[in-house]
Amino acid sequence: MGDNKKSKVICIGWHKTGTTTMGEALLLLGYKVVGARLDFAESLLESDYTKVLKEAEKFEAFQDVPWAALYKELDAAFPGSKFILTIRDESKWIKSAVKHFGSRDILLHRWLYGNGMAAGNEELYLERYRRHNAEILQYFKNRPDDFLLLSLENGDGWNKLCPFLGVPLPSVKFPYANKARHNYTFREKFYAYFRDIIPVSLRVRILMFFAKKNKRNRFNNYYENKVK
Repeated sequence: MGDNKKSKVICIGWHKTGTTTMGEALLLLGYKVVGARLDFAESLLESDYTKVLKEAEKFEAFQDVPWAALYKELDAAFPGSKFILTIRDESKWIKSAVKHFGSRDILLHRWLYGNGMAAGNEELYLERYRRHNAEILQYFKNRPDDFLLLSLENGDGWNKLCPFLGVPLPSVKFPYANKARHNYTFREKFYAYFRDIIPVSLRVRILMFFAKKNKRNRFNNYYENKVK
């Protein structure tokens, strides 16, 4: 990948705009990727960015929140980074967000939106989504070498991503990984049910016993987000 790999790649598309797909794509290109990190919520609510920026030093690529909302801070901390905004039809986005997050009161979402629950706050969430995209387009309007706009639902993929990063097109198909729980097949729902009723501590011991790698930690965030 040459010197381009030294530049951090920061996916600044809002969650539910193809962030998992972008993470998978960057893994295929050889980047060490970090995903959503719910464990930074308390620090961010106190406007303390020390922990999150220190953690960012460990990784080469970023996807999901809080990273997407910290593009200015990451830009200042890591000059020469590449920024990728994934967009999605807003009606599809809010529908997906409400289905995925429901009425859970998510602490990180209090920082992002001012309210932790998506269900019942659709206009608030839509306004934040629109504002995020508009502010990014304004911020990067004169920086074409640093910024890429992608619409995965319209077929953007390796054809735009690889030239932007300065890397060869891989021989594998561009990954499509936007399969939220509400889109699971019956078999996947059956597996997820039994996975959910087994305590996390027991699941971790089982994985350690069989010495299997937990694929759900491919974005280096499973334990920080799930093990409480």
